[in-house]
Amino acid sequence: MPLLYVKNMVCPRCIASVSEIMDQMGICYSSVELGKVLLESPLSDTQKIQFAEKLKADGFELLEDGKSALISQIKSLLVDQIQHSKEYLAENYSNFIAEKLNHEYSYLSKLFSQVEGITIEKYITKLKIERVKELISYNEKSLSEIADLLNYSSVAYLSAQFKKETGMTPSEFRKQIKSGRKSLDQI
Repeated sequence: MPLLYVKNMVCPRCIASVSEIMDQMGICYSSVELGKVLLESPLSDTQKIQFAEKLKADGFELLEDGKSALISQIKSLLVDQIQHSKEYLAENYSNFIAEKLNHEYSYLSKLFSQVEGITIEKYITKLKIERVKELISYNEKSLSEIADLLNYSSVAYLSAQFKKETGMTPSEFRKQIKSGRKSLDQI
């Protein structure tokens, strides 16, 4: 079955939006997940162009090139794990990514850095900090609980990383809740 990769899918609403586009176009698909769509049959060239245009109108991008698709898959895996998973990652991110994508991590890391201009590790840090901001803004968990949830070794390490990324401590951020959170597709 043909597989398409879609850039900027970062949440369940994105999945619903892409599914809705395909339903409206009468495209038969087996599944839609973060960053990818499994079709029941290949699209014609005309369908592919129309699908790409409709995706673009909703803030998504159909990826054609294999390297772009790999980058999108890396991002989708990390967003899903950091933003949506309720379980701890039992292994380190490099093993997790390499295993899920069936590529050597060194290749994926180099490709990601070349294309995105930052390392996968820096991207993970940015995702985690955005998640910390989100959890702080909900004001339902202590900093210690947030550190545990995101697999930080200590509150001190979380605070240091948060300050390095945002220029303020988590406590200062809590006081200024309206400070700029980024949408995940902007990271």
